[in-house]
Amino acid sequence: MTAGDPHRAQQEFAPLLAAERATLLGLVDSLLAQRDSIAESSALSSGDDEHDPEGATLAYERAQVLSLLAETRRELDDLDRATERLASGTYGHCLRCGRLIPGERLTARPAATTCVGCADRIRR
Repeated sequence: MTAGDPHRAQQEFAPLLAAERATLLGLVDSLLAQRDSIAESSALSSGDDEHDPEGATLAYERAQVLSLLAETRRELDDLDRATERLASGTYGHCLRCGRLIPGERLTARPAATTCVGCADRIRR
């Protein structure tokens, strides 16, 4: 990838970002269906999580699905910001140091905002 060439970046990464977004939207739909199913099961139970043998399981499943849903929505927001950077010609540039992010990293993590070096420094 030549991040310095916005036209080439657009051609190379716009389809990847769109495909990743479609995948995440499908996951959101699936998680919403799971959430609704859990809510329906919960409505059919006694509503007393402490004494209902199914209550603790339903509460755990609900918390897990809501957590996954929140994380997936954050990933969608990250992809939307990456798409905005692609449109503005800044996609593929590290937001911390300004260097180009290698194409391999962008292929693996299309919404990446940092080069590997800066990502390592952030994790430490």
